[in-house]
Amino acid sequence: MIAPNDGSTRPGSDPVNDVDDKPPRSVPAEPAPPADGAFDTRRVLTDVEAVAYDWSILDDAIRWDSNAAGVFGLESTAPIATGHRYAALLDPSSLANRHDAVMNSGATDTGSGVIFEAEYGLLPEGPHGRHLVVEDVGRWFADENGRPRRARGMVRIVTERYERRQRVAFLSRYDELTGYLNRTHLLSTLDEALTTARRLQTSMAFVVVAIDNVRAINEAYGFEVADRVFAAVAHRIKATLRQGDAIGRFSGTRLGVILLHCDERDMHIAAERFHAAVRGDIVATDSGSVAVTASIGAVSLPRHGRTVGEAIARAQEALHLAQRRGHGHVTTYFHSAERAERRRANAELSSDLVAAYAENRFVLGFQPIVEATSRRVAFHEALLRMRRLNNPVTCAGDFVELAERLGLIRLIDERAMELVVETLMRDQDVRLSLNISAQTVGDGDWLARFATRVGEHPDVARRLMVEITETALVHNLEEGALFVARLRELGCQVALDDFGAGFSSFKILSRLGVDVVKIDGGFVENIVRDRDDRAFVRALVDLAGAVGLKTVAERVQDEETVTLLTEFGVDYLQGNLTGQATLQWPEPAIEGAG
Repeated sequence: MIAPNDGSTRPGSDPVNDVDDKPPRSVPAEPAPPADGAFDTRRVLTDVEAVAYDWSILDDAIRWDSNAAGVFGLESTAPIATGHRYAALLDPSSLANRHDAVMNSGATDTGSGVIFEAEYGLLPEGPHGRHLVVEDVGRWFADENGRPRRARGMVRIVTERYERRQRVAFLSRYDELTGYLNRTHLLSTLDEALTTARRLQTSMAFVVVAIDNVRAINEAYGFEVADRVFAAVAHRIKATLRQGDAIGRFSGTRLGVILLHCDERDMHIAAERFHAAVRGDIVATDSGSVAVTASIGAVSLPRHGRTVGEAIARAQEALHLAQRRGHGHVTTYFHSAERAERRRANAELSSDLVAAYAENRFVLGFQPIVEATSRRVAFHEALLRMRRLNNPVTCAGDFVELAERLGLIRLIDERAMELVVETLMRDQDVRLSLNISAQTVGDGDWLARFATRVGEHPDVARRLMVEITETALVHNLEEGALFVARLRELGCQVALDDFGAGFSSFKILSRLGVDVVKIDGGFVENIVRDRDDRAFVRALVDLAGAVGLKTVAERVQDEETVTLLTEFGVDYLQGNLTGQATLQWPEPAIEGAG
């Protein structure tokens, strides 16, 4: 083992003569166990793939420790016995090497040597053999003229560390699945391209591509197959791009494409080309062949967007319009004063929603539901209202859809539940129904909080009916049935709202276990004039009756409609004819109704 320099070398001295220059003693292949408190340094260095050396710069000879051949995977140290031979094994792509680190350091040896370090690639088996990355650290010593004369150090193989570092660097800019730009680098590239386009007054485009049937692929084949499909789509689109264009992963199942020097006409042609590339052939996977379509939204820049934020918003707006048309459509952004006003109004409403929740500005309206024959009030539907700063009251229908898009609907559903329970606790004679959104169905946290509120007040649960839309329940029939069962265990009744608008069937009604069905008002309001609606409502009433469920007809407007509904056997009526929704305290319901 070559002894390390301890920093005590005298200026002008020969550091080689300060140590034992005899060849290192041989080490047996199977060394005996070390004595207590001792350890085999050479064995440790071999284990960490490190080897010490002494390089005499004057004659270019390198003395290596005896483990060198094993560490480098060589039969002997002959190929690395001189600095020249060692340099011949360097990877030509390496930017650093030991020679430069020592000979071109520019530092001055003041007597204790000069530390150097370098990381570079080695090809010990030639250009087509193994590639090693080594870390070379040591100290060189000067002659009487201050020039490097000798260097001692240690070489350690750090290929795995280098590859990990390279991978981290790669993933900081590129998506692991596709190999193309990740979102951060994609948007950074978009920003640079947009800045250049504004400066040079040229046109470019930003395109967002969304795979339409990802959810179906996930359910049918699993997430791994969906990932392979996404990567295949990315590769197909990449193959159609020109040099200089860029593609990256915009979000989970969406790609972003940057098209340089591209006017609106070229943008539309390119988007159609992407679309054709995606739908042209099926994607073959180990689990089967998958047919894929994509929806595409594109925006011309900087005409319709001068910042990255505007580019993203308008490309996604175009994508949303394409998706509303169905699968496999391409839409390019165009300015619309009506859409701009709608966005402004939505932004104002969303701010007011958040403020209303924080400031307790939600209140309840109450609409009576009456017996079809006696017209006596059976119970009231509690309808959530929001008091706005610039408008007295806003109905739930004006903000529920936006609240769902913003992810606020569960908070709003919880506030509605709190208000309904408080009302029932204040007035022991009131019976109410409460609407909850599709997003709340299956929400274990909401259900747990609901159970806590009504669990301690069985009388409240007995006078409460929870209304859930048909489409929300049948979307996941098993989960919906469990949700209904838990509500009924708590003592509540459950109504299937908007019955007839979804997948009405005997099987669904029998599996869900609800108590009441509310027939969608869209079918009720025209039964006097529309023979098809009339036949459909009669069939729904018969279907509900076959499984012993009570029925409520919504949106009842006139006496002719009541006559037909009574003839069909409808149990309860709801609509403007029998009572509009008001903010006034509900009248007591008749005992036993519902």
